[in-house]
Amino acid sequence: MSEQAAAKKTAGEMMVQYFRDFGVLKETRKEYWGIQVINFLDSTFYFAMLTIASLFLSHDLGMTDQSAGRTIALFTSATTILLTVSGMVCDWLGIRVGLRLSMWAMLVLRTAMVVVGLMPSLPHRGLLAGAIFVAMAPFMAGVQTIFQAATQRYTTKKSRSAGFNLWYLFMNIGAAAGGYSIDVVRLHLKIPNVHIFSMGVVTAALSIVACEALIRSEKQLRGADEGPEVEEEKPQKKKPLEILRDVVREPALLRLLVLIALILGVRAVYTYIYLLMPKYWERTIGPDAAIGVLNTINPIGIVIGLILFIPLANKFKVFDMLVFGAMFSAVSLFPMAVPWQLYGVDIAKAHYLMAILCMVIVTIGEVLWSPKLYEYTAAIAPKGQEGTYLGLSMIPWFLAKTLVSWFSGNLLTQWSPATVKVDGADMPLQQAMIAGKVDYWHSPAAMWLWLGLFALAGCIGAFLLRGWLTRGARFKADGAAAEH
Repeated sequence: MSEQAAAKKTAGEMMVQYFRDFGVLKETRKEYWGIQVINFLDSTFYFAMLTIASLFLSHDLGMTDQSAGRTIALFTSATTILLTVSGMVCDWLGIRVGLRLSMWAMLVLRTAMVVVGLMPSLPHRGLLAGAIFVAMAPFMAGVQTIFQAATQRYTTKKSRSAGFNLWYLFMNIGAAAGGYSIDVVRLHLKIPNVHIFSMGVVTAALSIVACEALIRSEKQLRGADEGPEVEEEKPQKKKPLEILRDVVREPALLRLLVLIALILGVRAVYTYIYLLMPKYWERTIGPDAAIGVLNTINPIGIVIGLILFIPLANKFKVFDMLVFGAMFSAVSLFPMAVPWQLYGVDIAKAHYLMAILCMVIVTIGEVLWSPKLYEYTAAIAPKGQEGTYLGLSMIPWFLAKTLVSWFSGNLLTQWSPATVKVDGADMPLQQAMIAGKVDYWHSPAAMWLWLGLFALAGCIGAFLLRGWLTRGARFKADGAAAEH
């Protein structure tokens, strides 16, 4: 048998094993499945809300592009920052109490947002909506931590890997359902965007029911072969300042910070999906743009990609997958940087083609590189500092969400405004583009060109510095530690 045939056989066997591994979940309790039901419900609302947020704030509440972007920036930044402390709160309250508190709070806050959205006579609606968004942040962060802690708690060592894989799959299936719900609200029912929050009220209520009915115990699930839980002697913990001193002294920190700076443009691509693209699609395709369907391409692709790729992932070098996957994500913006006339169809169809190409390419990139960032971070971290370094690996996501959210309104106003001045009068962007009244460097295509070049330049920099960036890394090869 040739080496190629043997490799194919091995890959096939790994895929079969991947699906077979889910069979171990039969030993989990109802609490695990209750968490996954809530995970699906919460993800359905969360991703729908993120996608529609800028349209809701502008169309329903009358905010400018800049004000809407900065409101979302406060929400996303607060959520990310609070993720750093939500684990301690989860440990303090426990899974059941923490989940119950979070879901009841979100039920109240989502109801409040519906009231704000449906009462045009209410004064200062924009400020009220912003306050509600910020108030949601700690509970959004808490729920994400609870999902991970509960998946750990309600699985055995044997079923844990499959349990986390299924958690991630449920989240992405929920994201796809959230995308479809947007088009149901906007295009089929033709009701205001605020009713995405009405859906959120329903999902929060159902989550509370699932919590009360299915989540009773908080004990760690143990397999028959694991034996009773034994209290291990805990090593002496260092004080925060001592940890900080050790981290700053390590040369690996500089390598991580350089990589974070280089991939910031790539990480930002994923924030464009919900901060720039909904309004961009609405203004170039038209008010009936299927924003929800376009946004389902990414989560559905991730589900398929993870199923197909995870069994093969260990066959490739970690840093190579990180860099080339990031390049895929950067290149995904270039189909939208091409003048729409070159697609040879009308403007709406051209922008649909652009959107589909972009979403397919960015999804391939995400499957390839995103998991590898955490693997790379753990590999370069000095022993005993892995947790600190993995926390630092969240910096590009935080920076991308904060910066893109803050400046998204400026980008849209500059390159993709709702209307443009033509002969002294306001004309919708799409009509002005059809009439040839918008030159390339003032069109949405130029925005994507500049953003794509920024993202790609960082990837090229990471590739050129790959020897230095991987120096001393402890990558895993065939289950054993190995140098890259």
